[in-house]
Amino acid sequence: MSTDKNQTDRSSCCASCGVAEVDGDIKLKECVDCDLVRYCSDECQKNHKLQHEEACKKRVAELRDELLFKQPESTYLGDCPICCLPMPLDVQKSATYQCCSK
Repeated sequence: MSTDKNQTDRSSCCASCGVAEVDGDIKLKECVDCDLVRYCSDECQKNHKLQHEEACKKRVAELRDELLFKQPESTYLGDCPICCLPMPLDVQKSATYQCCSK
């Protein structure tokens, strides 16, 4: 539960100077790559870059992996598991897939 609170605290204030986004006066901008932290200005983002760089790279890699290895929402029987094209052949009678020959 403390992680949720820390995540909320981090997202509602500048990661560099700690200015909170309480009113509509200050608009915090998210980190373009990872969306983990927010900054009140470009200067704060530049000042915090060295501290944030490692966590940012780690999160970008996680997001990339999630996107690349996301499983389809449902299985499509009769489609090639490699190229996802419909297979015209009977799967039980064929040793290779006609669509991509694998």
